[in-house]
Amino acid sequence: MSEPLLVIGNGMAAAKLCEELSQRALGRHAVAVIGAEPHLAYNRVLLSEVLAGHMTAADAQMKPASWWRDRGVTLQYGTPAAAIDRAQREVVLADGRRLPYARLVLATGSHPIRLPLPGMDLDGVHTFRDLKDVEALLAAAAVPGTRAVVIGGGLLGLEAAVGLAGAGVKTSLVHLMDRLMERQLDPAAAGFLRRAVEGKGVEVLLQAASDAIEGDEQGRVTGLRLKDGRVVEADLVVVACGVIPNADLARAAGLEVKRGIVVDDTLATSDPAICALGECAEHRGIAYGLVAPAYEQARVLARRLAGEEARYDGSVVATNLKVSGVPVFSAGDVTGGEGTEDIVLTDRGLGVYRRLIVKDGLLAGAVLFGDTADGLFYLDLITQRTPITAMRADLAFGRDAIAAAA
Repeated sequence: MSEPLLVIGNGMAAAKLCEELSQRALGRHAVAVIGAEPHLAYNRVLLSEVLAGHMTAADAQMKPASWWRDRGVTLQYGTPAAAIDRAQREVVLADGRRLPYARLVLATGSHPIRLPLPGMDLDGVHTFRDLKDVEALLAAAAVPGTRAVVIGGGLLGLEAAVGLAGAGVKTSLVHLMDRLMERQLDPAAAGFLRRAVEGKGVEVLLQAASDAIEGDEQGRVTGLRLKDGRVVEADLVVVACGVIPNADLARAAGLEVKRGIVVDDTLATSDPAICALGECAEHRGIAYGLVAPAYEQARVLARRLAGEEARYDGSVVATNLKVSGVPVFSAGDVTGGEGTEDIVLTDRGLGVYRRLIVKDGLLAGAVLFGDTADGLFYLDLITQRTPITAMRADLAFGRDAIAAAA
């Protein structure tokens, strides 16, 4: 008989795990997926496109209901898991039902960070994390003359700001640091990105520390006050300063939790019957907040659940996406520093920038803006530790140039 396998979380990591399992061990497990949101799994990366009106929520759906049904996966969404009874090996749902498991996978994702600012409880303050957030922002954006302030110049903040501007909202983006996406981009690439974002109609305020969210007597947002005394008027404030792993269920169940749910190289938690993957998991001290590591973890875990030998050794952090419609790629160590050399290609007219960081004859990092066609090629050079001395003269021009020179 198939052993019961429960997956808590109905996001991108869970969907990828089920896809990999269906290819490797169809029928070996009786799979049930528990999701808190009343939706089928959807692609969170596309939320800004939904917000801007470029696609519908249905377009962002990862798999149709028939896909799950054809693979024998039972979907229980709209009712969150409330507790894990490890002694009985059961998951307790919010409505009191108890579901047994032989193996349990936690794919609970993350919580949006809420800043400890005065005024966070005012009407008109939102986060940007799920479809419910998008629906609330769309409702606010439908009011003519709405002004918005987005706090946070990382990926989430940029997606929210560009999405709101695309929906016709006068939007300002406030960021504490001196450049956008400072963790992924160097100053030059961030400068290209700022110009692209401003070209979309977003006002960008850098090195701007938020002090308080201001409101009127009716408890409605009126603006964001900065520590330098400036007030950015707004009817809508979106806090998009990042996420923290959602380890609430694991912590309450007594599993080892640090920043995220601690897992080993097999993706098992401190309870060998329970595994975790995606944004909620912490592996070797790292909690990845990106899709690619979650998918790598899903492939490893699916192989293990299929009875194969597989280990997860960690991921080279890479970001390959479109921000405000402009391709951006970042991988490896983009900080440079002692012992490194830079290979830089810049074309301001075309809006193309490439910086390759070389150390000890190997590619250590890459930052691309405007043309990311060779991003995965550079990522492969980084992860495989391929010597690049022989191709160095053509490296900035990409795979085709290197092949032609050879």
